[in-house]
Amino acid sequence: MKINNNWILILILVGLTSAIIYKAFDTYQKPRIELPNNTHTAWIAPSLYIDRSLEGEERKLVIYGEELIANTSKYLGPNGSVAHITNGMNCQNCHLNAGKKTWGNNYGAVASTYPKFRDRSGSIESIYKRVSDCMERSLNGVTLDSNTKEMQAMIAYIKWVGHEVQKDSVPKGSGIKPPEYLDRAASPLNGKIVYQNKCQSCHGSDGQGLIAADALSYTYPPLWGKNSYNSGAGLYRLSRLAGYVRDNMPFNQSTHESPALSDEECWDVAAFVNSQPRPTKDLTSDWPNVSKKPVDHPFGPYTDGFNETQHKFGPFKPILEARKKQSNKSKSS
Repeated sequence: MKINNNWILILILVGLTSAIIYKAFDTYQKPRIELPNNTHTAWIAPSLYIDRSLEGEERKLVIYGEELIANTSKYLGPNGSVAHITNGMNCQNCHLNAGKKTWGNNYGAVASTYPKFRDRSGSIESIYKRVSDCMERSLNGVTLDSNTKEMQAMIAYIKWVGHEVQKDSVPKGSGIKPPEYLDRAASPLNGKIVYQNKCQSCHGSDGQGLIAADALSYTYPPLWGKNSYNSGAGLYRLSRLAGYVRDNMPFNQSTHESPALSDEECWDVAAFVNSQPRPTKDLTSDWPNVSKKPVDHPFGPYTDGFNETQHKFGPFKPILEARKKQSNKSKSS
């Protein structure tokens, strides 16, 4: 007996429709699965492409400030178009992506925490003081007057980068996070091997970096020598440089979630780099309260009984333990 083809098609469609209705009803009956919150989120910098709240001259000033942070030497370097007051490095050589990269020594918490008291100077510091310190230490130069257009632009930009951060808060991903302390001293000898294998392809076998084609700045900055940061810079502290390396180096290969180097390699290569010759700075006015010096501040005097070598290379845990005992003893007396 022959069955009309149209009836066969109708039966197939009825079957498919029934299956779809059953699946939808079954899905509706099942409890919804809530995805867990992302606990690994960190601060994300704002974007001038999205932020349209800035208008007119204010917007132009912030844009100019970003340009100055990204290409400092073009304007303020040895052959700068505005002044010749820095060593040829750019601010973003230390503050990646013009201070907007998560875990890249960014400016995320600057606007929210400044002005603030800092033990290094023993005074309340403004954002102007922060920028000035970077110019005098990391850029081994002299600072600009606070009334210049360039200084005003850099400050406006830094404030804008952190303008969405709640006052007095420090969001996750801000600044630099040091690696865990080692149980031994960091080794410049081991660090030299790390440098040769992982760093010198960009920064050179002599650590002098790679000058850009326009000869106005560096594609990859010098890590030591006369054109690098001086002994008063933040990266001259081992924990700062090790943390910076861990989350960001080799460039575009390492992230906070997936570092390319082990913690030991980071400490060791930081020890190697900071053992090389570089400009010095008079630090006699720093840390007026000597007891407040960080454990890795490499210049005495100290109140904890440990020498400069251990304060520079570690191990740092014994220093921390001694300070803790000293503090507890003072509280109980």
